[in-house]
Amino acid sequence: MARSLSLSYYTVPELTLPEAVDVAADAGCDFVGIRVLDGAPTDPSPALVRDARLRREAIASMKDRGVRALDASAARLRPVTDAVAFEPMLDVCAELGVRHVDCSVDDPDTARRTNTLALLCELAAQRDLRVELEFVPWMAIGTVAQAAALVRETGATNLGILVDALHLDRSGGHPDQLRSLPAEWLRVAQVCDAPACTDFSTADQIRVATKARCLPGEGVLPLAAMIRALPRDIPLALEIPMAERALHIPAVNRVKAAVHATRRVIEHAEAHRA
Repeated sequence: MARSLSLSYYTVPELTLPEAVDVAADAGCDFVGIRVLDGAPTDPSPALVRDARLRREAIASMKDRGVRALDASAARLRPVTDAVAFEPMLDVCAELGVRHVDCSVDDPDTARRTNTLALLCELAAQRDLRVELEFVPWMAIGTVAQAAALVRETGATNLGILVDALHLDRSGGHPDQLRSLPAEWLRVAQVCDAPACTDFSTADQIRVATKARCLPGEGVLPLAAMIRALPRDIPLALEIPMAERALHIPAVNRVKAAVHATRRVIEHAEAHRA
């Protein structure tokens, strides 16, 4: 059975959710990622949270096209974050059929971030949702080792680690580190490629991550090794923002190219599995 693929929001940020569902279906993706919140629960709520009509339209579109919601972004934990404020987001995730809530942590206080994350996991569990901790190199939890330590400290059974191929590489990580993690922690991963890093400044890290990734096989990331290190049954989310290509290549063509490139890398990874 072919590994399931998901179309992440950041690959096609110009599309509405129903449009993204259509593109995902046309390109051969099984899932779609949803941007529910812009990180902070105190920011003005986006339309998807405010408007029940939009959610009904999205649900109908997913049902019609046979595409399911995989993950939702983003819950970012900062020093001032109150996890209870994420409840409207979690309610929307449950309504849309989301499985995983993406979470990043930018709080340097060990005890406080652990407590906040534990409460977020508790609230998510009440809605049958998992929380996936994404380590981001320019945040307080920036490496796979730091993420693993926080997951262990938190101790929630519905908490795992979201591995982004770019962040793993840029944080100095290696695919072999993933093999030491409990398999139940790894339920979804994000794939992309990128050129060799020549500028480790935070500004350039953010630029590449949000605007200048490339298709699998076009860069230098050890994608095949990462895929072999991950559980075989988890879906791979295509998180490949390419701002320059988006100016002249339609979304459906970009996503079809991403699916084709990812399938090639998966085939290579499986062919060389020990």
